[in-house]
Amino acid sequence: MDLVLRGARVIDGTGGRSYTADVGVAIGPDGAGRIAEIRREPGGAGGGTGTGSGTRPGAAGTGGGTRGGAGTRRLGGRRVVDADGLALAPGFIDMHAHSDLALLRDPGHEAKAAQGVTLEVLGQDGLSYAPVDDTVLAALRTQLAGWNGDGGVDFDWRTVGGYLDRLDRGVAVNAAYLVPQGTVRALAMGFDDRPPTPAELERMRRLVAQGLAEGAVGLSSGLTYTPGMYATDAELAALLRVVADHGGYYCPHHRSYGKGALDAYTQMLALAERTGCALHLAHATMNFDVNKGRAADLLALLDAAIARGADVTLDSYPYTAGCTTLAALLPSWAASGGPEATLRRLRDDATAERIRHALEVEGSDGSHGVPMDWSTIEVSGVGDPADPALAGYVGRRLDGWASARALLLADRLGTTILQHVGDEANVAAIMRHPAHTAGSDGILHGAKPHPRAYGTFPEYLGRYSRESGVLGLEECVAHLTGRPAARLRLPDRGLVREGYRADLVLFDPAEVASRATYDRPRALPAGIPYVLVDGRFVMDGGRRTAELPGRSVRRTPWPAPAG
Repeated sequence: MDLVLRGARVIDGTGGRSYTADVGVAIGPDGAGRIAEIRREPGGAGGGTGTGSGTRPGAAGTGGGTRGGAGTRRLGGRRVVDADGLALAPGFIDMHAHSDLALLRDPGHEAKAAQGVTLEVLGQDGLSYAPVDDTVLAALRTQLAGWNGDGGVDFDWRTVGGYLDRLDRGVAVNAAYLVPQGTVRALAMGFDDRPPTPAELERMRRLVAQGLAEGAVGLSSGLTYTPGMYATDAELAALLRVVADHGGYYCPHHRSYGKGALDAYTQMLALAERTGCALHLAHATMNFDVNKGRAADLLALLDAAIARGADVTLDSYPYTAGCTTLAALLPSWAASGGPEATLRRLRDDATAERIRHALEVEGSDGSHGVPMDWSTIEVSGVGDPADPALAGYVGRRLDGWASARALLLADRLGTTILQHVGDEANVAAIMRHPAHTAGSDGILHGAKPHPRAYGTFPEYLGRYSRESGVLGLEECVAHLTGRPAARLRLPDRGLVREGYRADLVLFDPAEVASRATYDRPRALPAGIPYVLVDGRFVMDGGRRTAELPGRSVRRTPWPAPAG
């Protein structure tokens, strides 16, 4: 045995009862580390019967696949880690990550490795960097600078497969990818607000099918972001049928998280049921004052759809503040034609006044139909932090449209913001739902990023499990591991079972906690000393190692429907 984790409290990812065991890891000839043996301590508790999302057979069964009993001898190995007092869980899966460039710029990726994350899902919100051509890539680099920055990366790919191959050169954690619908639309027909021609729609369908064939796990969309928001339900349905045929899932940032939130959720559920496509609701929140205390209404919609047979899951982050770009708040018409067209409109006084009216009086579609309260908007990052005129905005609340407009122009739309618009009761209620998984929505760029990028997973385990008891520990771990693995249809990840990949986390249930705050957002967590990716330590004794075992995790082939 290459490695033994001795005397750990095994929380296996099913939601079932934990037990004490030695867990042995062996490294195969291909370099992949797998769980070779689980040897329970004599008298150790048996596995439970926790429930999963139901999308993968066996994802939530009894604690099978283990050996041991009275008189069981200890496992021995080349290295033995004394795990007494520590919990052993599958590696955490971040179902909504914005590390598309961060992983390439800094493959060590301590922000996520230190949290116990061993797999991230990228390509979110309908906007990422594949598939592209040179023209679309240039526009996206400007549009997404507030999320991801822009420098320090050689953009030497153009396809989904090429991007995944780039990850395979070695990164800290594994990554899966969603084909971004907005990017596909831009590649097929540009950034204009108009319906596609039949030929353009067919090209979008082919691009989605190609991305899935190259390994993407599904399709994302950003229906409050341009150009994806210009798509009608009929256009989306045509793409979702392709996704369903390939066994992928649809992950929408839907059309409103504010005034029209429930209608927007209803629309996505109906679209999934109409096309037979599995649905995963991204950052499923109920934000703004109009939605305070209304989580139960959302959950009732989900339960009704699931009862009808829909395959639905969701993710959320354990914070009340949101995070996006300042430019994303603008009305969609102001962004038609791409970033340069947006900047021209902002420079024109008459057009800028129309934008102000849409934001402050009407409530633009980019700001979820809610009239803007500038006091909720905090600048978290700018495109060039070395520019003192821009850096002075960071950490400040905006005082009105005039300062917002000036900043958008000076920063060329590269400004990242926090939106303090959430409701704590909604956050807690949504995370209790059995279809819930965790997604950080973590934007790593900016001088003061949202602390969720560095703290989401220990925040769940510390604040919401140990401290407030919103989720029991075994149940909480299932939300972070087995359930997302089931959604991704991963046959050998997400559970502590013999034969499974050795993506594992050892944490101290009594000490695990996020130390990232809004003032110190890059503080690393406490109580997570060991993290393994594919059997190799990326965190060892609380320190980041030099290992880069992470690779792309590509869609498991799924039979297309007969006929």
